[in-house]
Amino acid sequence: MKDFWSPVIQKAAKHKIKLGVLGTLLILWLFCLPKNLFQDPASTVVNASDGSLIGARIADDGQWRFPQLDSIPTRFEQCILLFEDEYFYQHPGFNPISIIKAIGHNLTKKTRRGGSTITQQVVRLSRKNKSRTYWEKCIEIFMATRLELRHSKKEILNLYASHTPYGGNVVGLETAAWRYFGIPAHELSWGQSAALAVLPNAPALIFPGRNEQEFLEKRNRLLEKLQDKGILDQTTYELAVAEPLPLKPFPLPDVAPHLTERIRIEHPGERITTSIQRPLQQQLNLLAERHYQQLKSNEIHNLAILVLDVESRKVLGYVGNSTSGKAHGNYVDIITKNRSTGSTLKPFLFASLLDEGHVLPHSLVEDVPTVINGYNPQNFDRKHVGAVPVSRALSRSLNVPAVRLLREYGLQKFYNKLHKMQLESLDKPSSYYGLSLILGGAESSLWEITQTYASLASTLNHFVGNSSTYCPNEFVQPTYLVNQVPDFSEQQFDPPILGAGAIFSTFQAMYEVNRPEGDENWHFFDSSQPIAWKTGTSFGFKDAWAVGVTPKYAIGVWAGNADGEGRPGLTGITAAAPLLFDVLDALPQSGWFPEPFDDLVEVEVCAESGYRASVYCDVTKKELVPTHGTRSGPCPYHQQLFLDASERFRVNSDCYPLENMVAKNWFVLPPVLEYYYTSSNPSYKPLPHYLAGCSSLENQRMEFLYPKKNEAVLLPKDLGTTTSDVILKLAHQQSDATVYWYLDETYVGKTENFHELLLDIQPGNYTLTVVDSEGNRMQQQMEVRRASEN
Repeated sequence: MKDFWSPVIQKAAKHKIKLGVLGTLLILWLFCLPKNLFQDPASTVVNASDGSLIGARIADDGQWRFPQLDSIPTRFEQCILLFEDEYFYQHPGFNPISIIKAIGHNLTKKTRRGGSTITQQVVRLSRKNKSRTYWEKCIEIFMATRLELRHSKKEILNLYASHTPYGGNVVGLETAAWRYFGIPAHELSWGQSAALAVLPNAPALIFPGRNEQEFLEKRNRLLEKLQDKGILDQTTYELAVAEPLPLKPFPLPDVAPHLTERIRIEHPGERITTSIQRPLQQQLNLLAERHYQQLKSNEIHNLAILVLDVESRKVLGYVGNSTSGKAHGNYVDIITKNRSTGSTLKPFLFASLLDEGHVLPHSLVEDVPTVINGYNPQNFDRKHVGAVPVSRALSRSLNVPAVRLLREYGLQKFYNKLHKMQLESLDKPSSYYGLSLILGGAESSLWEITQTYASLASTLNHFVGNSSTYCPNEFVQPTYLVNQVPDFSEQQFDPPILGAGAIFSTFQAMYEVNRPEGDENWHFFDSSQPIAWKTGTSFGFKDAWAVGVTPKYAIGVWAGNADGEGRPGLTGITAAAPLLFDVLDALPQSGWFPEPFDDLVEVEVCAESGYRASVYCDVTKKELVPTHGTRSGPCPYHQQLFLDASERFRVNSDCYPLENMVAKNWFVLPPVLEYYYTSSNPSYKPLPHYLAGCSSLENQRMEFLYPKKNEAVLLPKDLGTTTSDVILKLAHQQSDATVYWYLDETYVGKTENFHELLLDIQPGNYTLTVVDSEGNRMQQQMEVRRASEN
């Protein structure tokens, strides 16, 4: 008694009400209900965009209790009213006639009969089913009349249906419909509705193999009553009676388990309708299972898939991991976990360079052995091509050009731009990552990376579709909430983070991707629709990425092991790209990006170098480039030569008549670039020899390949020997030149054609000098030391 009256009296005292008998009862009646009738924790329930259930998590108290219903199905309402409270819509919260009949029955017979209305039962449920004494009944009636005043009849019915126990740890009609029939409550048949209507009256009946006959008789009596009342016709009644009873509880749907678990953490106890497209999600689950079965043969046990709608930035598909089992961490939601980015940031650098006019889409960039402050990046195949179009450097994911371009662009500048793109996982200073940032030295999540690719596509779409303007907030976070709209803010004319022209040119290069890290026997991924895509592989073969965008969709795929174990062959192209293209084939057609003509300008470019054409470029072509491409310099690799009449030898005015000279434009690469370029470009023509008697006035015909300037030569740790072999390498523009080598002015040998000299040398500081057969001389200092020396 005390627990009921005390808070009521306190409320009355708080309002300084003078209490008489009637006044006291009135005050007690007014304040007898708590503000929230039920405070039990609810299960987290997740629906797809069409409202269908795709997952749920049990409430904190161990009960399956879905959040409160907004309404209950008509069939169940008719069943429960006829079974529990036929005069529900007429009484004020209690039914005197039912109470009198129950008292008479209980006094004259051994069995017990209840006279409680549905409203009284709601009160009893809210008071945690206190003992059924007459005094408790009086309290229930008292509170039930107040409940009738505070809530409508429909609301009271919803409270009853949402909080009634249905046996075991099942609470509420919606939960019972899923657990016992595997369908939502609004799809319940008459037989199913009748079964659930009688079950709360005796929840122990639900145990399989026990009391089935009693359960069946109670349900059928209710169905017969429904027929007698004219609610069911004869055919419907017979069909309902023939329906089987619920047996073992059904498992709840778990179509997107990792997203459901994420929602349980972020929105506990809520019913969340997501943007997930159920048919697509089911297809992704099948694809994930199929590819997992293939990958596990190489002991690759985890993968993840994320599909975003580019325009709305909503999540359409979410596969957080494979079905590999707990031993391989299948419970880990890979989509939200930071992993080494591999090469997935390279398109952002490429677009940045294009946007600011540092390069044009096909400008040649250097791909030669590179050492920067001890950092020695390597291409995947450990080969070099000397000079390569920047678009091809991106499409083949060449590491050395990427590092050299990042140094040229500026590490801090690029780092700042990534932060503007909302890559918040880069939480350390740029110096922490260094130039390896572009090769996977940083970590990010599939969620962030896919979102950033989607933002680039959205920027391009909005520019083309909205009168050549940009939205200031394109790089917004994705959402899995169906009703949440990203805040792109108002249109603006200020410069964007990346221009549409640069993004389009980047996507064009990514569309032409074949086999980024492979050899010349490329495997072409074919698809029914075009996609701009990029792969990535982290150091040690621990992470395989494949990310792609179309005008409508952004797809992110990751494969690897959740515990970070690397595996041979775990590359983006072999482990992630096939799954990416299978996902693409599961999506509707979305075409290709339209050209943003307002952010492109036509320029004349050199066909060989990809730079803006200079006066010395013989073969040129018109090309649309990003607007700021006009800032780029002219072709640096074409120059004018003067040849003799036969056009076989170079000449100058000191040795040849001016009137007989032939001026000719020539494509000339610096010695080191030429050294590697010729191996993969047989059409490259080296500079002609000088005519006998004509001297060379050039200084840069040779260049050291090893050692580079300011680069120390490290010998293996001393194992008892006093000297070690060192291979010195030189690039010479003349293919048949003879080069003489000197160490501290002491002649040590000569080389022809291929300029590599093996020397047996002791640690120390030396002056290395080379002289070719035409008298060209080059010299540099060289330090040689043991690897164990400081």
